[in-house]
Amino acid sequence: MKKKINYLILFLTAIFIVGCTNVDNVSNTDGKADSQEVTTKNSEKEKTTAEKQGVEETSTQSKDQLFKGYKLIEVDGGDLSGHREPNVVVDIGFGDREYWSFTNEHGQIVRVIANEIVLQDDRTEPVTSSGRYYADEAKVPGVERADLDEGHVIADSLGGVSNAYNITPQDSTLNRHGDQAYMEDAIRKAGGATSFEAIITYPNTETQIPSHYKYTYTLKGNKIVDEFDNGNPDEINKSLGLTESKSTNSNKSTSSNKANALNGTEDISSVDTDGNGQVTIKEAKAAGYSMPITSDHWLYPYMKDNDNDGMVGE
Repeated sequence: MKKKINYLILFLTAIFIVGCTNVDNVSNTDGKADSQEVTTKNSEKEKTTAEKQGVEETSTQSKDQLFKGYKLIEVDGGDLSGHREPNVVVDIGFGDREYWSFTNEHGQIVRVIANEIVLQDDRTEPVTSSGRYYADEAKVPGVERADLDEGHVIADSLGGVSNAYNITPQDSTLNRHGDQAYMEDAIRKAGGATSFEAIITYPNTETQIPSHYKYTYTLKGNKIVDEFDNGNPDEINKSLGLTESKSTNSNKSTSSNKANALNGTEDISSVDTDGNGQVTIKEAKAAGYSMPITSDHWLYPYMKDNDNDGMVGE
């Protein structure tokens, strides 16, 4: 009997020892798991912080690289002086917009860029009754000529200011009714643009009147390139003989034009050379169509009639 009791005591003691060992193992395992979890969370946090710092550093480096060789200065958006500093970069975007204008060593605007064109919002922004941020534009040398406007590189309606770093003396017809006006209208209709760049060239280093503009931008995923001289489009096309060539195309009968448009036999792509879905006066003339294009012409729906009189290019 005594032996049985001793065996029972030994058995219970063994069970007790095994149980304690398991508890210790579980406790140690839980501690390791907690430690691993904390370490993992800390690693993820450190990784996220490092990634953010990397993005910020990349962004800073990118801007520093972009502005290399230029002095970044601030100029009031409504400054009318017309004076420009050489080799500077200026933000010409109204409000929080970032539109960057660059000048060369002669104080000429040679490049304007914007990651995104954000349209003017007259509901939340201080806009005059004429749809402008400011009552007047900078008096850049050359705008005193009767045939030249104070032309915005990026229009008020597209969020641009009116100081000398966004104004160039531009042919009035080009600015109001030509390719410049059509480009701005296309961006407005698209609700804005991305990857915007303007390259502006001059006939010499003494003038502030550009000779040529080249705009590159993206509308709804489509890259657009608009390039034109700073002159009256009608006179330029006439000098190139574009207003008289292929005259038979412009003499198509009204009924034929309507029928072709309805049947889809007219190919807009043959006229719309930049593929933006809109035909400019220059493109129409280059395709052999004489002005004006009237409301019964098949091209009319693809063109901008600024004064809504049923004729384009009159």
